[in-house]
Amino acid sequence: MLFTALFFGLISSLHCIGMCGPIAMMLPVDHKNPTKKALQILTYQLGRITAYGMLGFIFGLLGRGLFVAGFQQRLSIVVGVLMIIIALVPDRVFAQYNFSKPIHKLISNIKSKLGEQFKRKSPDALFTIGFLNGLLPCGMVYAALFGAIAMQNTMLSISYMLLYGLGTIPLMSAVVYATSFITQPFRNKIQKVIPLVTILIGTLFILRGLGLNIDYISPSTMDLFVQANANCHN
Repeated sequence: MLFTALFFGLISSLHCIGMCGPIAMMLPVDHKNPTKKALQILTYQLGRITAYGMLGFIFGLLGRGLFVAGFQQRLSIVVGVLMIIIALVPDRVFAQYNFSKPIHKLISNIKSKLGEQFKRKSPDALFTIGFLNGLLPCGMVYAALFGAIAMQNTMLSISYMLLYGLGTIPLMSAVVYATSFITQPFRNKIQKVIPLVTILIGTLFILRGLGLNIDYISPSTMDLFVQANANCHN
């Protein structure tokens, strides 16, 4: 299932451009020195991926606890259903509910810290901008975290989020170089593809949880039981 993370990151990065593109375009990089600029962008991306990896670790611990408790198979089905719901429910419906209200102060602090870092041009500032950027609320990241929870162990959860982050790098880097190379009509077309990809990945997680004895896609219940025992002894 790890391959879905990279593909999902690549597709959802067009959504990221709309949400986080302004942050990337305002990065305090040296536009006169191409080599230095590339290293600065890489530092920013490394910060984002580090944040995703940390989130993968946190949610991986939760997923591992459920796996040891014997809930992992059903969890995979729940995760798949949640991914499909995210894809089918219009953004305006979610916008009616302030899901981030319980952590509104934390989000405000993150945005405040971001503003402070933009005044600096040091490598640690660019890394911090990327790290804080990765912690901002995002529906696509939530969907990726659902996938991370459904992994069999913490390392796989971290890997899932790291691969998701790697998938977002090409377009999130390109937007710094050419803010107009992705036209609005093209973005609108891709926005229609993102829900389909999310539904596909959600369906794969549901099949995985059903244990239909399909190689690589839906291992049997016995295979999952063996994997659980192996992880318990590690």
